[in-house]
Amino acid sequence: MFWTRLISGISLVMIALVTILMGNGVLAATLCLISMIAYRELTKACHVHTEKKLYNAPELAGIVMTLLYYALLAGMLNFGSKDGSGLTKVYPVIVTGVAVSLILYLFIYVFTFPRYKASQIMAAMFSWLYAPVMLSFIYLIREGFAYGSYLVWLVFLCSWGSDTCAYAVGVLFGKHKMTPKLSPKKSVEGAVGGVAGASILFVLYTHFAVNQYTEATIPLLLAAVLGAVGALVSMVGDLAASAIKRDHDIKDYGKLIPGHGGIMDRFDSVIIAAPLVFIGLALIAGLSGAGI
Repeated sequence: MFWTRLISGISLVMIALVTILMGNGVLAATLCLISMIAYRELTKACHVHTEKKLYNAPELAGIVMTLLYYALLAGMLNFGSKDGSGLTKVYPVIVTGVAVSLILYLFIYVFTFPRYKASQIMAAMFSWLYAPVMLSFIYLIREGFAYGSYLVWLVFLCSWGSDTCAYAVGVLFGKHKMTPKLSPKKSVEGAVGGVAGASILFVLYTHFAVNQYTEATIPLLLAAVLGAVGALVSMVGDLAASAIKRDHDIKDYGKLIPGHGGIMDRFDSVIIAAPLVFIGLALIAGLSGAGI
């Protein structure tokens, strides 16, 4: 199991490295595919999928909206605009996408009534917001900011980086259980170590990579705060995904990634960290004039 997890983890890192470095349409297509898989895992976990058909109407609506949503985002950012001005174009796409999706789900609910319960329609909408929309912020950081090719790695530092730090500190010093009913292995000491570790990683990466090799000037104090908040939020994302599994009595979301489970099992913290990092960077750019 250890070697299976290790090989799968290395493969994921390599895929992330290649697609993010290439950016543009390659990254958009990869995130779109991952989003659809994650959406499918969530709808199955939340019992949106209850029929014998491969896909039912709410699931198909989510998949179609995911394809359209990513196509519009990529189009608005012109497949690689680097001046940062493209971000103002995508905000209406996000808002419109959410509104149109809700309307589409309501149409399905009304005109197929009583085939689907209100809980299924709400779960389908929740799944679409949770996976495709939240994951799209990775693409928005990479292609929306002038130095997105550097900044996008902050998402993984405050998710996978903080998780590694939390694990190490928890193993060495963990005594007090943080959420014993939800995740018995996580400790308060580990959580503190994860937050502190992410803050330090953000400062080091910002100083030696972002500020050193770009014209951006992100204050290190703000980088430390963003890292700490991002780590805390990513932990909540991890626990929230676990809570959904506990509620529906499932062990893993899927079997796509050997040794890890499904996309949601591996990207649960990344999904929540991405929009937080995006918001933080936007605020830093606005408040400090960092030129990112």
